[in-house]
Amino acid sequence: MIVPFDLELLNPASIDVLLGDNLMIESPVDMTMQLLSLQGYTAQDPYWLRPGEFVLAETRETFDIPEHISGQFALKSSRAREGYSHMLAGWIDPGWHGSKLTLELQNARKMHSLPLYPGLKIGQIIFFEMSEKPLKSYAEVGHYNNDTKVSASKVNP
Repeated sequence: MIVPFDLELLNPASIDVLLGDNLMIESPVDMTMQLLSLQGYTAQDPYWLRPGEFVLAETRETFDIPEHISGQFALKSSRAREGYSHMLAGWIDPGWHGSKLTLELQNARKMHSLPLYPGLKIGQIIFFEMSEKPLKSYAEVGHYNNDTKVSASKVNP
């Protein structure tokens, strides 16, 4: 279900996920989000998320969720205590596949920037076994399968 899988990231009721190599940041001229590579940023020299700044980020991990499993992304409590915020749009439907999870992150701090870099332990996934397969799988009805990079909204208002 998770590639790469790292046994060291396994918790009693979840598995940790790491920040991937790309962000999408706001364009100063219009409503679009612009791709920004995090390659080259490190814990010692990170991308600094300014107070109030919103970005889309991706997990390092790619997911292939079977038809009988669903999941939920939750921000690591340590990250939340540092001031990171997640927009709570982290539901993972059965049948979601070939994709990195896009995260909606914001710096909730008022005065201090927060570091982002590939490999940062950002959150965790809690998996649930379905009592039965859904009537319609995300493989049939989803918009975000096979997203190999962070992805902006594909739904028009």
